[in-house]
Amino acid sequence: MWNRSELKSNAKLALKANYWKAVLVGLILSFILGSGSTAAQNSARSSTDGLTDIDPVMVFTVIGIILAAVFVAMVISILLSIFIWNPLEVGCQKFFINCKYGNAELGDIAYGFKNGYAHIGMIMFLRGLFTGLWMLLFIIPGIVKSYEYMMIPYLLAEHPEMTRQEAFAESKQMMDGNKWDAFVLDLSFIGWTLLGVCTFGILLVFYVEPYIYLTRAELYHALKNNNKPVEF
Repeated sequence: MWNRSELKSNAKLALKANYWKAVLVGLILSFILGSGSTAAQNSARSSTDGLTDIDPVMVFTVIGIILAAVFVAMVISILLSIFIWNPLEVGCQKFFINCKYGNAELGDIAYGFKNGYAHIGMIMFLRGLFTGLWMLLFIIPGIVKSYEYMMIPYLLAEHPEMTRQEAFAESKQMMDGNKWDAFVLDLSFIGWTLLGVCTFGILLVFYVEPYIYLTRAELYHALKNNNKPVEF
Protein backbone atom coordinates (compact mmCIF):
# COMPACT_ATOMS: atom_id res chain seq x y z
CA MET A 1 0.00 0.00 0.00
CA TRP A 2 1.23 3.47 -0.82
CA ASN A 3 0.57 6.90 0.63
CA ARG A 4 1.00 10.40 -0.75
CA SER A 5 3.44 11.68 1.85
CA GLU A 6 5.87 8.82 1.25
CA LEU A 7 5.76 9.26 -2.52
CA LYS A 8 6.36 12.99 -2.21
CA SER A 9 9.16 12.51 0.28
CA ASN A 10 10.93 10.07 -2.07
CA ALA A 11 10.36 12.45 -5.00
CA LYS A 12 11.98 15.33 -3.10
CA LEU A 13 15.04 13.20 -2.37
CA ALA A 14 15.30 12.18 -6.02
CA LEU A 15 14.89 15.80 -7.13
CA LYS A 16 17.65 16.91 -4.79
CA ALA A 17 20.00 14.22 -6.12
CA ASN A 18 19.25 14.94 -9.79
CA TYR A 19 18.17 18.57 -9.66
CA TRP A 20 19.46 20.24 -12.84
CA LYS A 21 18.94 17.19 -15.01
CA ALA A 22 15.41 16.78 -13.63
CA VAL A 23 14.63 20.44 -14.35
CA LEU A 24 15.81 20.12 -17.96
CA VAL A 25 13.95 16.84 -18.62
CA GLY A 26 10.87 18.23 -16.88
CA LEU A 27 10.95 21.25 -19.17
CA ILE A 28 11.15 18.98 -22.23
CA LEU A 29 8.32 16.78 -20.97
CA SER A 30 6.13 19.78 -20.21
CA PHE A 31 6.61 21.04 -23.75
CA ILE A 32 5.68 17.62 -25.17
CA LEU A 33 2.58 17.28 -23.01
CA GLY A 34 1.57 20.89 -23.62
CA SER A 35 2.00 21.21 -27.34
CA GLY A 36 3.52 18.15 -28.92
CA SER A 37 0.67 15.72 -28.35
CA THR A 38 -2.17 17.88 -29.70
CA ALA A 39 -3.13 18.29 -33.35
CA ALA A 40 -2.55 21.62 -35.01
CA GLN A 41 -5.68 23.67 -35.42
CA ASN A 42 -6.37 26.46 -37.87
CA SER A 43 -9.42 28.67 -38.19
CA ALA A 44 -10.59 31.03 -40.91
CA ARG A 45 -12.96 33.95 -40.73
CA SER A 46 -14.80 35.58 -43.57
CA SER A 47 -17.20 38.50 -43.93
CA THR A 48 -20.77 38.05 -45.16
CA ASP A 49 -20.78 41.47 -46.86
CA GLY A 50 -21.49 41.08 -50.55
CA LEU A 51 -22.00 37.31 -50.15
CA THR A 52 -24.40 37.20 -53.07
CA ASP A 53 -21.66 38.53 -55.37
CA ILE A 54 -19.24 35.69 -54.55
CA ASP A 55 -18.77 33.03 -57.22
CA PRO A 56 -19.99 29.66 -55.81
CA VAL A 57 -17.13 27.87 -57.56
CA MET A 58 -14.66 30.15 -55.79
CA VAL A 59 -16.35 29.46 -52.43
CA PHE A 60 -16.11 25.69 -52.87
CA THR A 61 -12.52 26.01 -54.07
CA VAL A 62 -11.53 28.01 -50.99
CA ILE A 63 -13.35 25.57 -48.69
CA GLY A 64 -11.58 22.68 -50.40
CA ILE A 65 -8.19 24.32 -49.92
CA ILE A 66 -8.91 25.00 -46.24
CA LEU A 67 -10.07 21.41 -45.62
CA ALA A 68 -7.02 20.04 -47.44
CA ALA A 69 -4.71 22.26 -45.36
CA VAL A 70 -6.38 21.10 -42.12
CA PHE A 71 -6.10 17.46 -43.21
CA VAL A 72 -2.41 17.83 -44.06
CA ALA A 73 -1.77 19.57 -40.73
CA MET A 74 -3.52 16.73 -38.88
CA VAL A 75 -1.52 14.08 -40.71
CA ILE A 76 1.75 15.89 -39.99
CA SER A 77 0.76 16.28 -36.32
CA ILE A 78 -0.07 12.56 -36.03
CA LEU A 79 3.23 11.54 -37.65
CA LEU A 80 5.17 13.88 -35.35
CA SER A 81 3.37 12.39 -32.34
CA ILE A 82 4.09 8.80 -33.36
CA PHE A 83 7.70 9.20 -34.44
CA ILE A 84 8.97 12.06 -32.26
CA TRP A 85 6.83 13.32 -29.37
CA ASN A 86 5.60 9.98 -28.01
CA PRO A 87 9.00 8.19 -28.00
CA LEU A 88 10.49 11.32 -26.45
CA GLU A 89 7.80 11.33 -23.74
CA VAL A 90 8.57 7.71 -22.91
CA GLY A 91 12.27 8.57 -22.79
CA CYS A 92 11.59 11.40 -20.34
CA GLN A 93 9.60 9.03 -18.13
CA LYS A 94 12.51 6.58 -18.36
CA PHE A 95 14.72 9.29 -16.88
CA PHE A 96 12.34 9.95 -13.98
CA ILE A 97 12.00 6.21 -13.33
CA ASN A 98 15.79 5.84 -13.18
CA CYS A 99 16.06 8.67 -10.65
CA LYS A 100 14.78 6.11 -8.16
CA TYR A 101 17.84 3.95 -8.81
CA GLY A 102 20.31 6.83 -8.79
CA ASN A 103 21.54 6.20 -12.34
CA ALA A 104 19.42 8.68 -14.31
CA GLU A 105 21.20 10.28 -17.26
CA LEU A 106 20.12 12.84 -19.82
CA GLY A 107 20.71 10.18 -22.47
CA ASP A 108 17.67 8.34 -21.10
CA ILE A 109 15.39 10.69 -23.01
CA ALA A 110 16.56 9.00 -26.24
CA TYR A 111 15.51 5.58 -24.92
CA GLY A 112 12.29 5.52 -26.93
CA PHE A 113 14.18 6.08 -30.18
CA LYS A 114 16.56 3.20 -29.48
CA ASN A 115 13.90 0.63 -28.63
CA GLY A 116 11.34 0.34 -31.41
CA TYR A 117 10.31 3.96 -31.46
CA ALA A 118 7.51 3.45 -34.03
CA HIS A 119 6.03 0.66 -31.89
CA ILE A 120 6.19 2.81 -28.75
CA GLY A 121 4.89 5.83 -30.63
CA MET A 122 1.87 3.96 -31.98
CA ILE A 123 0.86 2.57 -28.57
CA MET A 124 1.15 6.02 -27.04
CA PHE A 125 -0.83 7.49 -29.94
CA LEU A 126 -3.62 4.96 -29.38
CA ARG A 127 -3.59 5.81 -25.67
CA GLY A 128 -4.17 9.46 -26.51
CA LEU A 129 -6.74 8.62 -29.16
CA PHE A 130 -8.82 6.37 -26.90
CA THR A 131 -8.67 8.88 -24.06
CA GLY A 132 -9.70 11.69 -26.39
CA LEU A 133 -12.65 9.71 -27.76
CA TRP A 134 -13.86 8.96 -24.24
CA MET A 135 -13.53 12.64 -23.38
CA LEU A 136 -15.66 13.60 -26.38
CA LEU A 137 -18.37 11.12 -25.46
CA PHE A 138 -18.41 11.44 -21.68
CA ILE A 139 -16.19 13.81 -19.70
CA ILE A 140 -16.16 11.92 -16.39
CA PRO A 141 -15.56 8.46 -17.93
CA GLY A 142 -12.88 10.10 -20.05
CA ILE A 143 -11.06 11.29 -16.94
CA VAL A 144 -11.39 7.80 -15.45
CA LYS A 145 -9.90 6.30 -18.62
CA SER A 146 -7.01 8.76 -18.54
CA TYR A 147 -6.08 7.41 -15.10
CA GLU A 148 -6.66 3.84 -16.22
CA TYR A 149 -4.07 4.37 -18.97
CA MET A 150 -1.76 6.42 -16.74
CA MET A 151 0.95 3.77 -16.36
CA ILE A 152 1.38 3.00 -20.08
CA PRO A 153 4.35 5.36 -20.73
CA TYR A 154 6.11 4.05 -17.61
CA LEU A 155 5.54 0.44 -18.63
CA LEU A 156 6.90 1.11 -22.11
CA ALA A 157 9.90 2.88 -20.58
CA GLU A 158 10.88 -0.38 -18.90
CA HIS A 159 9.30 -2.90 -21.27
CA PRO A 160 9.33 -1.47 -24.82
CA GLU A 161 8.60 -4.92 -26.23
CA MET A 162 5.10 -4.90 -24.74
CA THR A 163 2.24 -5.23 -27.19
CA ARG A 164 -0.63 -2.76 -27.16
CA GLN A 165 -2.88 -5.31 -25.46
CA GLU A 166 -0.30 -6.04 -22.78
CA ALA A 167 0.44 -2.38 -22.05
CA PHE A 168 -3.22 -1.42 -21.75
CA ALA A 169 -4.13 -4.48 -19.68
CA GLU A 170 -1.16 -4.08 -17.34
CA SER A 171 -1.88 -0.39 -16.77
CA LYS A 172 -5.53 -1.16 -16.15
CA GLN A 173 -4.64 -3.76 -13.53
CA MET A 174 -2.08 -1.52 -11.85
CA MET A 175 -4.59 1.32 -11.57
CA ASP A 176 -7.45 -0.89 -10.43
CA GLY A 177 -8.47 0.52 -7.06
CA ASN A 178 -5.88 3.30 -7.34
CA LYS A 179 -7.47 5.73 -9.79
CA TRP A 180 -9.19 7.86 -7.16
CA ASP A 181 -6.10 7.99 -4.95
CA ALA A 182 -3.99 8.96 -7.98
CA PHE A 183 -6.50 11.71 -8.78
CA VAL A 184 -6.27 13.00 -5.19
CA LEU A 185 -2.47 12.84 -5.49
CA ASP A 186 -2.62 15.13 -8.50
CA LEU A 187 -5.02 17.47 -6.70
CA SER A 188 -2.57 17.76 -3.82
CA PHE A 189 -0.26 19.75 -6.11
CA ILE A 190 -2.80 22.50 -6.78
CA GLY A 191 -1.27 24.78 -4.14
CA TRP A 192 2.20 24.39 -5.62
CA THR A 193 0.84 24.94 -9.13
CA LEU A 194 -0.94 28.15 -8.15
CA LEU A 195 2.19 29.38 -6.41
CA GLY A 196 4.15 28.59 -9.57
CA VAL A 197 1.70 30.61 -11.66
CA CYS A 198 2.10 33.54 -9.28
CA THR A 199 5.85 33.47 -9.97
CA PHE A 200 5.15 33.72 -13.73
CA GLY A 201 6.04 30.07 -14.22
CA ILE A 202 9.54 30.30 -12.75
CA LEU A 203 8.74 28.07 -9.78
CA LEU A 204 6.90 25.66 -12.08
CA VAL A 205 9.98 25.13 -14.22
CA PHE A 206 12.57 25.00 -11.46
CA TYR A 207 10.66 23.00 -8.85
CA VAL A 208 6.98 22.14 -9.21
CA GLU A 209 6.91 20.29 -12.53
CA PRO A 210 9.96 18.05 -11.92
CA TYR A 211 8.60 17.42 -8.41
CA ILE A 212 5.27 16.28 -9.88
CA TYR A 213 6.89 14.08 -12.54
CA LEU A 214 9.13 12.41 -9.96
CA THR A 215 6.16 11.81 -7.66
CA ARG A 216 4.26 10.10 -10.47
CA ALA A 217 7.31 7.97 -11.19
CA GLU A 218 7.35 7.04 -7.51
CA LEU A 219 3.70 6.04 -7.86
CA TYR A 220 4.68 3.76 -10.74
CA HIS A 221 7.35 2.10 -8.60
CA ALA A 222 4.88 1.60 -5.75
CA LEU A 223 2.21 0.08 -8.00
CA LYS A 224 4.74 -2.04 -9.88
CA ASN A 225 5.97 -3.63 -6.67
CA ASN A 226 2.41 -4.44 -5.57
CA ASN A 227 1.16 -5.64 -8.94
CA LYS A 228 0.95 -9.16 -10.34
CA PRO A 229 1.69 -9.46 -14.08
CA VAL A 230 -1.30 -9.94 -16.36
CA GLU A 231 -1.45 -13.37 -17.95
CA PHE A 232 -1.98 -13.57 -21.74
